[in-house]
Amino acid sequence: MSFGPPPSVYTQSATSAEAARVRRRRKLLVWPLAVVLAVALGIGGRLLWGGAGDDSGTGPRSTAGQGRLDVRQTVEAPPASTIGKMAFRFSVDDLTSGEHYEMPGMWATDKILAKGVNKTVLGLAVGSDAVPGDERWKLSLAGPICGYTRHVTGDHRTAVLFRASEDEDALCDHVAFFDLDDGREVWSGEFPASAAGDSAELPVSGDYQDTPSVTLTHGTVVLTWGGGTDAYAMDTGERLWRTTSTGPCQDMGAAGGGALIVRQRCVVDDDGLPAGSLESVAYKARKVDPRTGEVLWTYSAAKGIRDLTVPSAEPAVLAVQAGEIGISELLSFDAEGKARATIRLQSGTYVGECAYDDYLVVDDCPTIAVGAGQVFLRSKESGEAANSNWVIGFDLATGRTTKKFDSGPGSLLYPVRMSGGRLLALRETGDHIAPNALVSLDPETGRETPYFSFDLPAEAELMTMTEHNYVVVQDGRLFFGVKRVDGPPSGKAWIYLVLGIESNARRGT
Repeated sequence: MSFGPPPSVYTQSATSAEAARVRRRRKLLVWPLAVVLAVALGIGGRLLWGGAGDDSGTGPRSTAGQGRLDVRQTVEAPPASTIGKMAFRFSVDDLTSGEHYEMPGMWATDKILAKGVNKTVLGLAVGSDAVPGDERWKLSLAGPICGYTRHVTGDHRTAVLFRASEDEDALCDHVAFFDLDDGREVWSGEFPASAAGDSAELPVSGDYQDTPSVTLTHGTVVLTWGGGTDAYAMDTGERLWRTTSTGPCQDMGAAGGGALIVRQRCVVDDDGLPAGSLESVAYKARKVDPRTGEVLWTYSAAKGIRDLTVPSAEPAVLAVQAGEIGISELLSFDAEGKARATIRLQSGTYVGECAYDDYLVVDDCPTIAVGAGQVFLRSKESGEAANSNWVIGFDLATGRTTKKFDSGPGSLLYPVRMSGGRLLALRETGDHIAPNALVSLDPETGRETPYFSFDLPAEAELMTMTEHNYVVVQDGRLFFGVKRVDGPPSGKAWIYLVLGIESNARRGT
């Protein structure tokens, strides 16, 4: 392996609320995953549903009204063919027992698929098979990546956080802003570290510091570090402003995109509450001017709320977890911070997921999409074999339901992201007969339009699970990438790290 020394062993996060879904999907595999990892497979050439075709050219996209310093919001144009084919593969063939690699972050442009791997970011040319060592460029960092943002600018730049060194006690206190096209580091810098919780002491190691986060909004890279928030100019790396967390509240995560919302975690001063209890914690969301740091409005959640995440900063939509499992309701706000609507997920009838792992990315909600004045969610699975569901829109002004898109029997629909005024969704089948598909859902007409259909090799079927993998649609391609990888129980294994799919005949070819 050429990834460099592995970081400390990953501690598995809490069991997903969708455990039943995971079990059902695993039963659909031709072989158990453990067997797949233990065998060096020779069937990587079993590609996708459909046939050969011209893979040259780039599918058209639109960024009308966006500048190079804006966060990218591309509109995907329908391809010339709805038959999908393999566009890109990144794999390893010599993963050994005991090896573990964190793989935080995945970004795509028209020519490059970039993947975080331990202490590096690899830039891989789309349109080829790749293994470690085949990268077009490699951004080497002083220590392992410890934070990332899903956002990318109009000129293909993004940011990661990384540790000061490879030492196991190294702090997560460095940021790098870099170019995805060539891997060039535009600038990097160091920021403060805060001890975990309300301790006034400095952290003695990365294990005892508040988890920092990073995000992008217009012209600005913003990071939180527990003790405050820093903002930097994208072009120069000059620090524009710093706010310091005061009193019982600490800045714990920032959401970017079209605006900036900083999340605060507060310890409630109440003698009647046991220290460290859920009832002693409260959350706030503060909309902030990204160029000056001025707080524009603040929303204070009720005491006892277990978590608060931000599916969208503009328009502002907050996700609240009131119970033990999963998001319980979504809240929408106007530009002045006035509450507009409350959308209740009806005890799991509707499902929204936000990322929960060792990286604090409060605006990564892979199955919640916001756009066209609505928020889109999937329903829980239904039917005797739990093999169907629907995607539904909720009006942000009223909270009322709008259009409903049924998956039909034998398939499941999952929101991926907005593309202009339409919703891109993944249609997943589990019968190994009908193909999977990337589809476009039109909220105005209720019409579903296929982008392309595809199949996945048996050893890659779990890569569609959004809680364990990244799903990115960009420039006419659909990418699945793992968040972390472990070696087999014994021997060596061959395994996919990223798969890319595109139309058999892309426009512009």
